[in-house]
Amino acid sequence: MKVQHDGRQFTVEVSADGEGLVSHAGSALLSQVGDKTGLTRALSRGLGSMRERAGGHDPGRVVRDLAVMLADGGEALTDLGAVREQAPLFGAVASDSTAYRVIERIARDPELVDALRAAHAVARAHAWKLGGAPDQLTIDLDATLIQSHSDKDGAAGNFKGGFGFHPLLAYFDEPDEAAASKLRPGNAGANTAADQIEVSEAALEQIPVELVAEIGVLLRVDSAGASHELLDWCRDGRIRFSVGYALTDAVRTAIEALPESAWRAAQSQDGTERPNGEVAEITDLLELAGWPCGSRVIVRRERPHPGAQLSFTDHDGHRFQAILTDQAGEIAAIERSHRARARVEDQIRDDKDTGLRKLPFRSFEMNAVWLELVGIAHDLISWTKSLLLSGELARTEPKRLRHRLFHTAGRLAFSGRRAKLRLQASWPWAGELAAAFARLEALPAPTG
Repeated sequence: MKVQHDGRQFTVEVSADGEGLVSHAGSALLSQVGDKTGLTRALSRGLGSMRERAGGHDPGRVVRDLAVMLADGGEALTDLGAVREQAPLFGAVASDSTAYRVIERIARDPELVDALRAAHAVARAHAWKLGGAPDQLTIDLDATLIQSHSDKDGAAGNFKGGFGFHPLLAYFDEPDEAAASKLRPGNAGANTAADQIEVSEAALEQIPVELVAEIGVLLRVDSAGASHELLDWCRDGRIRFSVGYALTDAVRTAIEALPESAWRAAQSQDGTERPNGEVAEITDLLELAGWPCGSRVIVRRERPHPGAQLSFTDHDGHRFQAILTDQAGEIAAIERSHRARARVEDQIRDDKDTGLRKLPFRSFEMNAVWLELVGIAHDLISWTKSLLLSGELARTEPKRLRHRLFHTAGRLAFSGRRAKLRLQASWPWAGELAAAFARLEALPAPTG
């Protein structure tokens, strides 16, 4: 092997006799955040009934380590070896077969699945105490397709001609957290109200009990959410809603009837006027008696970007989108808020880089547990960013965060009863990683 140093080329001699080197030093942040938020302890308590002998692996620790493995970029059970083989950083980690049995046992018992979710909620409550709870909480619902290349339980053909699964996912937008999920066959509908309500209720259960009455909740869905059953459920639960609305003939007629003076500039996410885009309200031009009282329909028009093709239903060179909402306030701000729903696509893309892209088991129930682990891994990353990082790193996607921090190598040296992790001084993000460990040390441990 040859390398460059100070403009000169050197031939390198490679030997396997080094000591103290750890390749994923930054990933220790993830496991320690699990401890500091109380996740590890809550999992150990909730899954304690699974422990068969005192000297065996703690099932809660096994689940924590699986979530760390996923957050670290793993995508299969065998990737747990990347954590196991760095015992000085992560301690004793279960074998692949032990981890498999833990997932299998949880999958067989709905009460253990509930315990897994309850532990997630306990950790979320403590994370919010450490970093501050949001005043407003937006639940984004969306479904995504996961391909399966083998005949797994529950896999089915989907509307795009593929084969696999069609899980429904819920995210909390403001804190950038995974709220709930439901694994479904590939042929499950995107607009199945019963599934949407089930996942939304599971998301609400993740809100700390002491904050339920204080936090305003908005449910945000694309046009798949425009069903009477879902929106009536929102109204009964005093949850605001903002959903996509179909461009029916009645909506198009109402749009054409609007005077030009009814349109006003749309807003960018920073609140400034958008150079392309206008909004208007057509509530008074529609019959909305069947929808919850106070429902409004807001439409946006914009010129398509250069090269885009207009459809024959587009009017006057504009493209239109409509939303149905029961929010009060200025229409441009409401429409801007709904457009921010696009962030859910980023959340799903990040999770597909965090174990969601492939469901590894044949069993449907075990894959459903894997989906829960992906949600925990998502939040370990989110809490690491919100509690320990700042600046650009606090907004970085998981894939880049792994390159910059989690997969940073270091030398772990022991002296007496002390240990020191030395990072390469020339690594561009070594200072940020060291600062993150310092912030981690300063966080108070959970009580109770």
